[in-house]
Amino acid sequence: MEIDLALLADAATIDASGKLSILGIFDRIGVIQFPAQHGRVTLVLRFIAGTSEMGSHEVHIRMSDPSGAEVLSLTGEMQLVGGPSPRDGIRVPHILNLDGLVFRGPGMYSFDVKVDGEHQVSLPLSVEGPPGTGAAA
Repeated sequence: MEIDLALLADAATIDASGKLSILGIFDRIGVIQFPAQHGRVTLVLRFIAGTSEMGSHEVHIRMSDPSGAEVLSLTGEMQLVGGPSPRDGIRVPHILNLDGLVFRGPGMYSFDVKVDGEHQVSLPLSVEGPPGTGAAA
């Protein structure tokens, strides 16, 4: 199983037919002071899998700060079930709303996603503050 779409957004929805709608894609935020709390970051992922990969898969998401220290760690299980599938496999969209994330200082944060222990994608998030905080202009 792999991830063919990964991004950060203000919001996302998946309708009953599986269609993904995304609002406000971003890779940087600006804040007026530190520590800063951000209302919502929506992590959007789309998994692709072949029909031979049906079953249970462990998904691990880790957010780290600019020094590499862990800020957030989530582990869950995704269950892919059989049924009529296209020849090229299936695509499974997934959204994760992360509310109230706290950023202690400026710099490059990272969201790293592993599936079954194998690294799939890293999403950088630049957090910039006012002048004098060490953030990029």
